[in-house]
Amino acid sequence: MPPLPLPSPDRWLLAAALHLPLVLGARRLPLLTPPGWRHAALLGTVLWASLGWRGWLAVVCYLLLGSLVTRLGWRDKQARGLAEARSGRRGPENVWGSALVGALLALLAPLLPPAWQPALLLGFAASFSAKLADTFGSEIGKRWGRRALLITSLQPVPPGTEGAISLEGTAASLLGAGLMAALMALLGLIGSGTALVVVAWIALLATLIESLIGATWQRRCPWLSNELVNGLQTLIAAALALGLAALQPALLA
Repeated sequence: MPPLPLPSPDRWLLAAALHLPLVLGARRLPLLTPPGWRHAALLGTVLWASLGWRGWLAVVCYLLLGSLVTRLGWRDKQARGLAEARSGRRGPENVWGSALVGALLALLAPLLPPAWQPALLLGFAASFSAKLADTFGSEIGKRWGRRALLITSLQPVPPGTEGAISLEGTAASLLGAGLMAALMALLGLIGSGTALVVVAWIALLATLIESLIGATWQRRCPWLSNELVNGLQTLIAAALALGLAALQPALLA
């Protein structure tokens, strides 16, 4: 991907103007709540102004894939009390819990020297790949996981328990991570070789760490909401990607 230009005021205005009709037209779709759509428009404006259509499209696909997998087995999850609230519609807290780290990296990328941009884009890709991995693992694991185990003790627990993992859910997490990493590579945000594989495995590792946080800190800290844990997961994924990029610059080739 060529060096990102510094966003001009005209580019910001264009990005904002593009999202007004998009939100007005899309708000009837059962993906986000009305406030969620407004915050998604702000996120989309940041992404388009900072990274152009590629970064914007990557996150739109993330939203669509996450919403699609949430609907899988919906009636069964609803009957068992495992379905997402608000019929799976995401609100502002979900938008920023998933995307704040990626949005900050997107904002920084064109503001820093071009030599830094590939590493920031690797972190950007890892943050969204980790969140999609978490969504795939959680939603598929709750519906089709045969045996849920607490990650800290490997003792059987009910599906949907914070910190629970299953073989099916973990495989689904790797699938989600791989899909998002492949999309980032297809759009030219990261390399299509080693970088793709590294981002996918970082995303899976961050998802397992998120389960560990859920089984330990989240159980003891009432203020540690799911959205905060999601933010921690994406931050961990981005930090791991940036650290590896510093240690192995060949990843950015």
